Amino acid sequence: MALAKKVSNTLTSTINVVLTAKDVAVDGFCMRCGSHGTNKAAGRGSARGTYVWVGNSETQCPGQCAWPFHQPIYGPQTPPLVAPNGDVGVDGMIINLATLLANTVTNPFNNGYFQGPASAPLEAVSACTGIFGSGSYPGYPGRVLVDKVTGASYNAHGVNGRKYLLPAMWDPQTSACKSIV
Repeated sequence: MALAKKVSNTLTSTINVVLTAKDVAVDGFCMRCGSHGTNKAAGRGSARGTYVWVGNSETQCPGQCAWPFHQPIYGPQTPPLVAPNGDVGVDGMIINLATLLANTVTNPFNNGYFQGPASAPLEAVSACTGIFGSGSYPGYPGRVLVDKVTGASYNAHGVNGRKYLLPAMWDPQTSACKSIV
């Protein structure tokens, strides 16, 4: 996270993203799997930039940071889902990156959209942890789509036929988490 904070951001409308490789051990990684925050732009007075840091969860805390593609470290021990891109660490990073990008956009300077106290906010996606499809409950990600060829679970289509599993997001109009499927 210290590396992400060091990035000089001269444009306040950008988000700097730092991704760490699976062989990079990050102190406190298992507490958060990634984070977002702000930094002052060098020489820009009160201008601030935003950053996102996401670690690769293949070797550090996969049961927490790459769930539902890895056996959970606690809770119901349902079988893990098949990662849509064939890499548990990277597919876990995609979930964490999507979460943190949404949280950064809706709460960039810790004074935007969140629920609860500012010292421990539940942000747009962190309020919906573990929800990927309808009917989800703790230990069960919900009903998602399954690729008939690979058996991989997903709920979103990307460029060039890529498939992803993206987390649900809080919908303030319905006061509920809303997933893609």
